Amino acid sequence: MIGSRTVCGVDVPPLGMGCWAVGGPFWAGEQPLGWGEVDDAESTAALRRAFELGITVYDTADVYGAGRSERVLAGALGRHRDEIFIATKWGNVFDEGTKQITGHDATPAHLRRAVEASLSRLGTDRIDLHQLHLGDASPEEAAELSGALEELVSEGKIRAYGWSTDDAERPAAMAGPHFAAVQHELNVLNDAPGMLALVEERGWTSINRGPLAMGLLSPKYTADTRIGDTDVRGDAPEWMRYFHDGRPAAEWLRRRDAVREILTSDGRTLVQGALAWIWSRSPHTLPIPGFRTIPQVEENAAALQHGPLSAGQMAEIDKLLDRG
Repeated sequence: MIGSRTVCGVDVPPLGMGCWAVGGPFWAGEQPLGWGEVDDAESTAALRRAFELGITVYDTADVYGAGRSERVLAGALGRHRDEIFIATKWGNVFDEGTKQITGHDATPAHLRRAVEASLSRLGTDRIDLHQLHLGDASPEEAAELSGALEELVSEGKIRAYGWSTDDAERPAAMAGPHFAAVQHELNVLNDAPGMLALVEERGWTSINRGPLAMGLLSPKYTADTRIGDTDVRGDAPEWMRYFHDGRPAAEWLRRRDAVREILTSDGRTLVQGALAWIWSRSPHTLPIPGFRTIPQVEENAAALQHGPLSAGQMAEIDKLLDRG
């Protein structure tokens, strides 16, 4: 069995749902940053199915779809507000009309504007976890934010805060009394031992974005796959390591296929095996796979029934991927 996670003093299931994709398209200039066109009715049905299956953690960001993801989440699950845990992110400046990112702002003044705007879109009076979305913000900027974030906690507008960053040297700069989580990339193909050591030492939660390697840890992606040009993977920015030129990167496909047999053992799908690896990696992990449809939600949630991989399976994966 997989134990629950405690975030901000709240016990939650060890699986959340990542709401990036349900925001639909948005851009930074010509660069697409969404996952292509989506249907809000389908997104709503998928979110409600997740709740029916016992998923209570939903991670979004103000910038996803330039506000659309937060609004869709509110429309789907607003009636269950007291039963769900909402994590959102801030730091990007964007235009809801053009769906363009127009800048970045990590100042305390923008923090307050962002909180109020997210509260309005989410239709709620508090955010359970408010996360800085600028992974490369400076330690000096982060330290300046800590006091403002603690004020928001005391005002009841947020319950706790965190940082979405892959740099294990950064979170300590923001870590006031109510710092609770680091959101960082973690999946079977891309381990993060330094960050996991940090969250375990501090007793924080490791919220895992990219648990399915942006979809690569799904059998539907092959060397012949082509991604549409409104999808961030179709015109992949430099940090999108798993896709190049609108197709899955060959070196990552090879690594995935090297461990496929272990991940799909014991009746698991490839997706479920990838989530099982994360749960075995640390008791502090909370993966947030993305979704668009009810079948995707159901497959993700069913991973909980299989539980984590065994120590032997974990060791074999490390051997196959030539990791220590």
